Amino acid sequence: MRTGPGRHGNRGPRPGPGVAARVGAPVVLVSFMAAVIIPFLPLLSAAVQPAGTPLTGLDVPRGVHLENFADAWVTAGFGPLLWSSILIALAVVPASVLFASLAGYALATMDFRGRGKIFAYLLLGLAIPTEVTIIPLYYDLRAIGLTNTRWGLVLVEIAAFMPFGAFWMRAHFSTMPRALIEAAKLDGASTWKILWGVLMPNSRPAVTTLGVLYFVWSWNQFMLPLILIQDPAQRTAPAGLGFFTGQYNVDVPLLAAATVIVVAPVVLVYLFFQRHFIRGVLDGALKG
Repeated sequence: MRTGPGRHGNRGPRPGPGVAARVGAPVVLVSFMAAVIIPFLPLLSAAVQPAGTPLTGLDVPRGVHLENFADAWVTAGFGPLLWSSILIALAVVPASVLFASLAGYALATMDFRGRGKIFAYLLLGLAIPTEVTIIPLYYDLRAIGLTNTRWGLVLVEIAAFMPFGAFWMRAHFSTMPRALIEAAKLDGASTWKILWGVLMPNSRPAVTTLGVLYFVWSWNQFMLPLILIQDPAQRTAPAGLGFFTGQYNVDVPLLAAATVIVVAPVVLVYLFFQRHFIRGVLDGALKG
């Protein structure tokens, strides 16, 4: 009897990932991190310069003056501004991700009348600049008493983010194996169970990437809060920074310190979710 390897004989252990693969992933992560941090360094350098120092470019700090952050925090009243931005982001991001996931799931896996027209309508929303809709939005919200309220801004941001989110999640769900969905149907799973029990557990990178993008977009909104919220107590951090800039446009270190305070949460969120964010972007690029 032959003992040599046959058709299904022992082929030995499978080779592990190559050196290029093991080295490439950290290199990509470090590159993305550097792309975020390096542009942040000149701003941080200016923020720790002595107050009132005229700056025209990147300069080595002459001592570390952390009091600039305290002065900017107190002068601009960043406590309520950041809290307002956090409340809005906490309301916008989960709701927007939920609605985008539901819409993307329906558009990708269900056959119903008008599906193509609905998707085309959502794509049209991607082509309309936000600036074009601000004035009509202001009058519509004023008619129902939602101007000068965070809830009005939350609803507007959810609607503004919906087209991209539905497009993103539809593209993701379209790449999921149809056999997985059919097998779940044969096992008696409902449409709701297929979404939350089968597809969503395998969609963490796509959902995380969308959530990070939504947080960044919501946090960085300037025009919408500036027009829709006139009450200083409910104004967001970027909008408050705009008024602070008009007041202290000569003191560059103080302005830089205020900008660091506003930008820091976005950078921290990106760095925290960096691995999932990059994986979601790469998965979307490869599958698309």
